[in-house]
Amino acid sequence: MRTRTSLFTREVLPFFLQLVLLGFAALAIDAVLHRLNGVWIGRYLGIPGVFLIIGSFGYSMRKRQLISSGRPATWLRLHERMAWAGSLLILVHAGIHFNAILPWLAIWAMFVNIASGLTGKFLLKRARIRLEESKSLMRAQGLSDTELEDELYWDSLTFDAVTQWRAVHFPITLAFTVLALGHIASIFLFWGWK
Repeated sequence: MRTRTSLFTREVLPFFLQLVLLGFAALAIDAVLHRLNGVWIGRYLGIPGVFLIIGSFGYSMRKRQLISSGRPATWLRLHERMAWAGSLLILVHAGIHFNAILPWLAIWAMFVNIASGLTGKFLLKRARIRLEESKSLMRAQGLSDTELEDELYWDSLTFDAVTQWRAVHFPITLAFTVLALGHIASIFLFWGWK
């Protein structure tokens, strides 16, 4: 009898756990700041968070050969780490304060952007490899093409859905950028410059 874990268990679940980890980390840091009467610190964490996210675009520039130095894999790891850290700081910056709509729209766009980026990281590459490994293993066990297709039906559907992540990631990145710039512009317009 064959025992194997599904694509959902191996790939989709860790993806959601990473999102949950980001949310819990932001809530924990925000709670610590509240406990230590350091809420004012969170207000300023948005600035380094934005700079980290801007720095993470180096990967996109390298991928499009606007930057020629460095290996793309190194740029990708840097992109992932900087975007995660920047997002964490921005989530702490946002806290649980509901005082304006534009910043919250930007936060939700950022959260969806993180989700679509993690889709590429955690799902697409590993899902393709694991699906091919499952096919090879089942072929080695002597399954016919029809049996193979039946056995991997749900995994194939999951993989096909995951491949559409790029169609979501770029427009959400653009929406996040526009909303974040709107939030930053409103801060400069309504700041008490005295």
